[in-house]
Amino acid sequence: MRDAGRIVAEILALLSERAVPGVSTRDLDELAEHECGKRKVKAAFKGYAGFPYTICASPNEKVVHGFSDSTPLKEGDILSIDFGVEYRGFFGDAAVTVPIGKVDKGKQALMNATREALERGINLARPGNRLSDISHAVQSFVEKKGFSVVRKFVGHGIGRALHEAPQIPNFGPPGKGVLLEAGMTLAIEPMINSGSEEVRILSDGWTAVTADKKPSAHFEHTIAVTEDGPVILTAT
Repeated sequence: MRDAGRIVAEILALLSERAVPGVSTRDLDELAEHECGKRKVKAAFKGYAGFPYTICASPNEKVVHGFSDSTPLKEGDILSIDFGVEYRGFFGDAAVTVPIGKVDKGKQALMNATREALERGINLARPGNRLSDISHAVQSFVEKKGFSVVRKFVGHGIGRALHEAPQIPNFGPPGKGVLLEAGMTLAIEPMINSGSEEVRILSDGWTAVTADKKPSAHFEHTIAVTEDGPVILTAT
């Protein structure tokens, strides 16, 4: 899983670097597929339950599971890129939201809060804590910043399958749910909206967008719970 996570991190860093004005999400999807081929790894998302692309590309008001297309990204957009691989029977999964050129203060604040919420959630992924301690850390932080937590989609266990038990909501009271133990591997992924928490699914059956059309951000890491604390497996 360390190897799978490292590969995810490397490719996601390259995609983030190439996400600039004038580039399309289709360009980024093709780049991700090319990089998977170079490394002889399987793209985890393409073909998963019929999903047709290598990355989930979700600009601006798109929350998750966005389809890649040929529309050029514009200065001031933000883009969430979710990406995973399978390597030797194990999975890695991570997401980032990146600015396209210079973005306004509101979008920057949203990205900063979502990234820090992920860090705060990961920090509580320690033996002896409960699963909802992670959830509560995310929710309490972003709501104090004036943002809202998407409730329709959650994080998940990960290992020999892309999605395993337990589900990891980004909301809820602390001290509930599964007792965390060393050896667990989790994909923690706050999806945070600048407006309402409500989302709707587009006619493609996959793409989730904010109901009020306000921006959304998404950050994710695959982590391991260890006796010495959480280890991020998808860090660069």
